[in-house]
Amino acid sequence: MITRRDLLTVSAAGVAISVAGLPRAVAQPLKKTVHILTGFTPGLLDALARLVAGQMKDYAETIVVETRPGAGGRVAVEALKTADADGSVMLIAPLGFIMFFPHVYKKLRYEPRDFTAVSTVASTPTLLTIGPKVPGEVKTLDDFVAWCRANPNQSTFGTPGAGTTLHFLGTTLGRTAKFNFLHVPYQGNGAIQDLLKGEISSAFMPIASSLGLVQSGEIRALATTGPRRSPFVPAVPTMREAGYPSLEDLTWYGFFVPAATPATIVEKLNASIQAALRSNEVRSGMIKLALELDAISMSDFAQLIASESERWKTIVQASGFLPSD
Repeated sequence: MITRRDLLTVSAAGVAISVAGLPRAVAQPLKKTVHILTGFTPGLLDALARLVAGQMKDYAETIVVETRPGAGGRVAVEALKTADADGSVMLIAPLGFIMFFPHVYKKLRYEPRDFTAVSTVASTPTLLTIGPKVPGEVKTLDDFVAWCRANPNQSTFGTPGAGTTLHFLGTTLGRTAKFNFLHVPYQGNGAIQDLLKGEISSAFMPIASSLGLVQSGEIRALATTGPRRSPFVPAVPTMREAGYPSLEDLTWYGFFVPAATPATIVEKLNASIQAALRSNEVRSGMIKLALELDAISMSDFAQLIASESERWKTIVQASGFLPSD
C-alpha cells in the first residue's frame, strides 16, 4: 500500500509514472465556456489556474478563471457544490478545504463527498523564517528553540490566521520542543511586514511569498516542511533533518468538480490537466511561481485526501483548538 510519505515524495520526476495508463484527452473540446473557480483574490492560485488553463485547449474552447474570494476560500467551494455537473465548472484550490476545514469549523455548507478530486497539479512546502528581532548568532532551528526558551516573552510566530495549517505547525513545534510559542494571527501576508520590522520573531510562510526576502537576506529561513529540500532554497534543511519529523507537510493544489460529474468527463478533464502539466510552458511557469509540479494518480489523490484528513484531525485535537462556526 502506498504510504503518506510515498505520496509526499511524488514530484515532477514522478509525473511520467503517475500519468502512464491514464486515458488521453479526446479530440472534441467542449463548446460551452468552462469556468475555473478560485477562492481567493488574484495572486498565486489565480496565476496557477491561468497557467494550467492556457494549456487545456483540448478540453474546452474557452476557459475563464473566475475569482470568488471570501470565507477563507469557502465561498468558491460552496459555489462548486451547486454548479452544473457537466464539466463546465471546476475548482482549483489548496486541499485544506476538503481535508482540513472539517476539523476547524463546526458548520460547513458542504461535505467532502460533494466533490470529485480530479488531479493534483502543484505543491509547496512552508518555511519557518526569522527576522531582525532574533540575534544574528541564531543560525539553526535548535539555536532558535534555545533562544525562545531563554526569551519566552519574545517567542512569537506569525501566520495568515488562527485555525490555519500554518497556525498548527507552530503549535506543534512549540509542543514538541517544549517551549511557549505564542501565535500572532494576521490577514493574508501581513506577518511579513511585522517580521521585517521586528514586531514578531518568526513566521511560517509559503516559499512563494517569502523566497525573495530570504534570497536578499532580509529574513532567514531555518527549515522547510517539505519531505526533501526545496530546489528553491537548497541550503535550508527540512524539519525532518532538523529533528522535527512531525512538522513535515506540503500545501497541495488540485482540481475538483461536483460529485455528480460523469466519469467520462472526469477522465477527459484529468487527461487534459496531465497533458498541460507535461508542457514546457507549465513547467517553466511553475518555477517562476516557486511551485513544484506534483501530479499523482486519481486513486492516490483520493488516498492522499483521506490520510491527510486523519492526520490533521489528530493535530487539531492535540492542539486543544476549539472549532469555530
